[in-house]
Amino acid sequence: QVRLAESGGGSVQAGGSLRLTCVASGTISRYFCMSWFRQRPGEKREGVASINADGTTTYAHAALDRFTISVDKAEKSLYLQMNGLTPDDTAMYYCAVDPVMGCRGFPHEKGLHPSDFATWGPGTRVTVSS
Repeated sequence: QVRLAESGGGSVQAGGSLRLTCVASGTISRYFCMSWFRQRPGEKREGVASINADGTTTYAHAALDRFTISVDKAEKSLYLQMNGLTPDDTAMYYCAVDPVMGCRGFPHEKGLHPSDFATWGPGTRVTVSS
């Protein structure tokens, strides 16, 4: 089975940057989808960014132009570079993987639906102060 572990969260001031990492173990096929989600207390989990095995990316509106998702297939690692952070970015950030299928959904929502994923990491906390 695939297991995920996030790291790189922390506390930063508005305008700062963080780079999140998600390391996967187990078998991942030629076709996959890996995504970042975030969740605030009492709120539903929301998609941030996704990436297919072919490198195709999808971003939520809140992440567009500030965040960059990337993957290292050889290392089975997923990354999220976050720049220009604001207090609204404060949340637990989770990575998720579909190890056998590419990202699914409407063209601007591929890989951003929590219900499409069964494998999750435990999360890493991001706190942004004003």
